[in-house]
Amino acid sequence: MLLIFNFFMILLQILIISFALLITWAIYCDLSKSEIPPGIDQPMKLRILNWLLILASFLGKILENLHLCTEIHFYRYIQEVKRMGEDPKLDIRDLVFEDIPVRVYQPRGPRERRGVIYFHGGSWMFGSINSYDRLCRYIAKESDSVVLSVGYHLAPEEKYPSQYKDCLTASIHFMKTAKDYGVDPACIVISGDSAGGNIAASVCQALVTRSGIPRPLAQILIYPGLQAIDFNLPSYQQNQAIPILYRENVIGAALRYLNKDLSVLESVMQGCHVPRDMRMRFGKWISSENIPSEFKVRGYKPPMAASYEDNLYEVVKQALEPTFSPLMVDDVVVSQLPKTCIVTCEYDVLRDDGILYKKRLEDNRVPVTWYHIENGFHGVISLFDGFLSFPSGKKGVDSIITFLKDL
Repeated sequence: MLLIFNFFMILLQILIISFALLITWAIYCDLSKSEIPPGIDQPMKLRILNWLLILASFLGKILENLHLCTEIHFYRYIQEVKRMGEDPKLDIRDLVFEDIPVRVYQPRGPRERRGVIYFHGGSWMFGSINSYDRLCRYIAKESDSVVLSVGYHLAPEEKYPSQYKDCLTASIHFMKTAKDYGVDPACIVISGDSAGGNIAASVCQALVTRSGIPRPLAQILIYPGLQAIDFNLPSYQQNQAIPILYRENVIGAALRYLNKDLSVLESVMQGCHVPRDMRMRFGKWISSENIPSEFKVRGYKPPMAASYEDNLYEVVKQALEPTFSPLMVDDVVVSQLPKTCIVTCEYDVLRDDGILYKKRLEDNRVPVTWYHIENGFHGVISLFDGFLSFPSGKKGVDSIITFLKDL
């Protein structure tokens, strides 16, 4: 018995030491790679969150090397949460629209309401209906809207543009059957955050050019990624090392979404994939010159002109399609878009994508409501409540609620 006891005590000590080393390593990685500006919301809490993300990534790599599961699947597993219980104010149903899982959040009471179609974020590879359950419940209850959360199939198992097609298919199905869910077909809003915001922008562009379905009432784009031409805009430079989304992770996620090799990441970051004629054509829309000067005060250095590589363009040219880069769609489409709410965060690499789209919409006389969270960072909307909550996240969500109520 004593021998067994000693064995377990040694094992416990090894586990404690290993855990301490992992924590130390996570802190080292955070301090050496990350930057937490003083103006950001609750900087220490953000550091703790970043440590947890670093640990998750490291453990995922270990499990992948042991051939137990992939890093992506491990990350999805720890992100997934159990569906919350019943809500006295909502009827909640899990359904399938043409093989696409969806969840409908319908406020109780027999009257027609607006509908909100929501596409979750997660770099096209992560996120789920369950991981966004709390947010969708909150939006449904606080705005008195029927919310449709779409569980589009994820990359890399499903290749681009499957995610866009899933969301478009689910949206059309919902719009055609809106009355079945107590929704006025003329009052449907397309929305999403991060990668989901990217998809929402593309889906809304597709919907306004289609006949036979109602026109979307509005779109809500929460810190969306909207272009793959310029990864050296001011926000990409200023916020390249700010958690929870680094500049290299944006490009890495895009390459995985397109099923491309990560070896081209550095060249894409420099802009070597963009032909000169394309850069000149879209430069009037996607340029640091269109970013207000107040967003350059934290430092911005105009990049050196990149040397175009034709073979690189052939590899990643899908990233320059409007379904991937909605900022590159023609004015004839932009001018048809509905009133728009754009949410940006100061400490987010994707900040300037939202600002550029705001200008593009306004130039085409599309009404835009812009909420800029001055102390926010990428992903903060999902952290609006709970243990690791941030006041800036709650402020952002409540701004969206206000926009919906004013429609």
